[in-house]
Amino acid sequence: MATFAKPENALKRAEELMNVGQKQAALQALHDLITSKRYRAWQKTLEKIMFKYVELCVDMKKGRFAKDGLIQYRIVCQQVNVSSLEEVIKYFLQLSSERAEAAQVQAAAAEVTLDIEDLEAEKRPEDLMLSYVSGERGKERSDRETVTPWFQFLWETYRTVLEILRNNSKLESLYSMTAHRAFQFCLQYKRTTEFRRLCEILRNHLINLNKYRDQRDRPDLTQPESLQLYLETRFEQLKVATELELWQEAFRSIEDIHGLMFMVKRTPKPQMMAVYYAKLTQIYWVSDSHLYHAYAWYKLYNLQKSYNKNLTAKDLQLMASSVVLATLAVAPYDRKYGAHHFELEMEKDRNIRMANILGFNIDVKKDSREVLSRAALLSELVAKGVMTYVSPEVKDLYTLLENEFHPLDLAARAEPFLSKLPNLSDKLSSASPVPEVRLEQYVPALERLTALRVLQQVSQVYSTIKIADLTRMVTFFDFSKVEKLIVEAVKYNFVQMKVDHLKEVVNFGSQDLESEKVKTHLTVLAKRLKKACSMIFPPSIERPSKQTLPYPELLAVVEKEHKKLLARKVLIERRKEEQERQMLEMEREEESKRLKQQRLTEEAEAKRLAKESARREEARIRKEIEDKELEEARTLLAEAEKRKGKKGKKAAADGEVTKITKQLLLEEALSEQIKERQEMERKLQKLAKTMDYLERAKREEERPLIEEAYRNRLQDDERFYKQQQEQAIEQSKNQHETDVVEKHRLLRMADDKDVFQRQVVARRQGEFERLQRLREERLAEERAIRSQEREIRRKKEFFRRQEEQRLLRIQEEEEARKREEIERKRREEAERLAKLEEIAQKQREREAAAEEREKREREEALRARLEEKPGKFVLPSLRKRLEGGDDMRRPNMDDRRDVRPSMEERRPLFDVQGSATSRETDMQVEREASSPPSKRYQPPRGRQVDSEAPPPRAYEPPVRRTHDALAARKDVYDPPRAGAYAHPGRSGGRPLGGGRLVEERPERRDRW
Repeated sequence: MATFAKPENALKRAEELMNVGQKQAALQALHDLITSKRYRAWQKTLEKIMFKYVELCVDMKKGRFAKDGLIQYRIVCQQVNVSSLEEVIKYFLQLSSERAEAAQVQAAAAEVTLDIEDLEAEKRPEDLMLSYVSGERGKERSDRETVTPWFQFLWETYRTVLEILRNNSKLESLYSMTAHRAFQFCLQYKRTTEFRRLCEILRNHLINLNKYRDQRDRPDLTQPESLQLYLETRFEQLKVATELELWQEAFRSIEDIHGLMFMVKRTPKPQMMAVYYAKLTQIYWVSDSHLYHAYAWYKLYNLQKSYNKNLTAKDLQLMASSVVLATLAVAPYDRKYGAHHFELEMEKDRNIRMANILGFNIDVKKDSREVLSRAALLSELVAKGVMTYVSPEVKDLYTLLENEFHPLDLAARAEPFLSKLPNLSDKLSSASPVPEVRLEQYVPALERLTALRVLQQVSQVYSTIKIADLTRMVTFFDFSKVEKLIVEAVKYNFVQMKVDHLKEVVNFGSQDLESEKVKTHLTVLAKRLKKACSMIFPPSIERPSKQTLPYPELLAVVEKEHKKLLARKVLIERRKEEQERQMLEMEREEESKRLKQQRLTEEAEAKRLAKESARREEARIRKEIEDKELEEARTLLAEAEKRKGKKGKKAAADGEVTKITKQLLLEEALSEQIKERQEMERKLQKLAKTMDYLERAKREEERPLIEEAYRNRLQDDERFYKQQQEQAIEQSKNQHETDVVEKHRLLRMADDKDVFQRQVVARRQGEFERLQRLREERLAEERAIRSQEREIRRKKEFFRRQEEQRLLRIQEEEEARKREEIERKRREEAERLAKLEEIAQKQREREAAAEEREKREREEALRARLEEKPGKFVLPSLRKRLEGGDDMRRPNMDDRRDVRPSMEERRPLFDVQGSATSRETDMQVEREASSPPSKRYQPPRGRQVDSEAPPPRAYEPPVRRTHDALAARKDVYDPPRAGAYAHPGRSGGRPLGGGRLVEERPERRDRW
């Protein structure tokens, strides 16, 4: 890769290569410059280089090179000059379009139609074989080969530009313009395959935009300008899809527009929504969705009536007539009657989807068929007064088919109105989004509706009717079509009738079909079996009812059942979660396997296609080389024969051109060249001899003449030299005389010159001395100032160093003091924790002794009461405890001892006289030990304190505890487990005997 010191050098080098015809080398040089990391700063020269680079890419149809160069140039211009990138892309599109149009004009002149199905597909092997076998060498094939590559390059250009501009918020307008031009390209040349791909490309761009919306420079769809550009692009896509009659792609475009509106929660302009509903009417009519077609017409009518002020009365009448006729064209029965559950669910989802597209918000829990139905739409048309705007013929037809009852001549009455509908069709004004209203398209559907109404009304009057009479009633259908209508109406439960061809009659009324009997036989069987079982095994009357249970037992049962239900619910939820997790894992594994298999399949297919493409390309190149060599051999042979003048032999060779092989042509051409070369050598030898003879004779004749001319030239040169010497001497003499005269004239002014010179020198010497003195004085002043400034800097530096040393000394002293303070606090905290641990150990010993004492007293009291009254009833549990000791206790008794108050704890805090008991004194001691010194309880005078209480400590000032010290204290200190009446600070908020915390009992908390 060549490197250039400046970009201008690369541009100059590329132009030089282009001038000598080496465009590939010029393109490579510019490509190396653009992709180099040395030139990532934007400059005007790079823009000129890009223009030249784009021209070369278009001339050589190098789409891949153009894409790489534009991507690199986008990186350079992204943050500096985006308008430069815009200009380059516009120029690229302009060149590609001009070349494609020129190729199209050239092909159109020869009346060639481009019928290639896919511009991205390569030539198939069978096409190549067919072209070589058929020998197609005419102008049609040459034109086809000229036009198709340019169209492929233009399509690749559009794709490249859209790919480059898709993530740039500053070039949204250019992105929209490119998409519009691509749509027009597809529409102008009827490129349906490329249009589908273009729609898919734009759809993927929007998906990626929403997926990576947080990245920098991404378009923001919440901005009105961006949203308007994207909506205009989608509406243009919708228009082109309808004009190309790609109805499936048009419906997907409708979904794209609806998705954009749902995404940004905004409604487009009324003009756009009018186009939206107008295209929906076409799509639904083509898909035979007459109900949705009618609703689309209704939404379009309401929108135009509300917002279009330029709508004329005629336009409003035609649109209202279209709404009414589209509603009447809907079948009067539900086509999903009797369908399976799966089909109904799919239809429900489809209805909800269509309702959202039409702008209706439907509750998922409700049946959408009740909201969007023919009857609901007709009632709404009548309620909104649409019938007042329709034409009289349409209004009379609606009244006849929906409100009147004429079973015998209904078809005859409706036929005149139906025949007038084509005459009512007309074009709308330019203010309407629909260019023309064609009412005759509803005539077949209205004829079917008329026939169904005749069948419905006749079934209400007759029970049996002849087929001939029924055929006369329906004038515009023969009986075969009427019979199809009958089958469809009976299938969807619109009428109940049966055709008897043997008797040539039609029977009306409910027909008990065998299938209807089979539907409910299992239900009837189940009900009768249940009734028989109840008769054989009647329910027992003496069964005890749960209501007879005592209330406490009932509460226990309810509580137990409630707990069982809760446990069962939790178990079910866990099982469901586990099952869902397993299903999710299975789905993930299956999806990963599927993606892996799909990836492998795609890779294998890509490799196969690459090999096939390489093979075809190699065969094509080999064929081109052979054709070129064959053509060159023929050309050489033809030229050789032409030079030899063998016209008759040339014609014979052309007649047998198919029998001549490449090797024969090459050998013949080579032999002709050898013969020509030998003949040319003989001629050159003969010519050389002739020229040598002539040259020798000419020189012999010229020799005396040249000698005579040389002697004359010598004489002339000698005369010229003498003449020039004489002229020079004369000029020198004249100049000397003139100089002597001038010297004598200037000698009289020599003294004055010397005086003036001395004066000037003296004056300048004085000026020099004065300036020298001033310079010395200025230098002395500057030296003094510098010396003074240097002294001031030295003093400042000295003071700064002294201050730094002082601050460093203070900092060291402060750190030493802090370390000593931390060490002292750590020692004090260790001493305090040791003392607290000692107090806690004593408290635990006292509690153990009290519990042991309370246990012995309780057993002695029980034994004493039993000895005093031996005949008194004793509970079995107490009797077992007395007989068997503590081993027969209930298994959960030890667990509840910690939460139930002991006998010692049940003693009153004060006796009858108001003096404190031993229990109250013990609790004071506990409180004293656990409370800080500043809040320690001091007993009043005269009050006796238990001898086991710790002695009072001297007052200690409060110390701020750090978080680490408190954490260490929490790990070391273990509060004693006193009874239910322990101090809150010592019990740590443990529950009391009743399950409540001490802090939840204000009367006991306040007592302390």
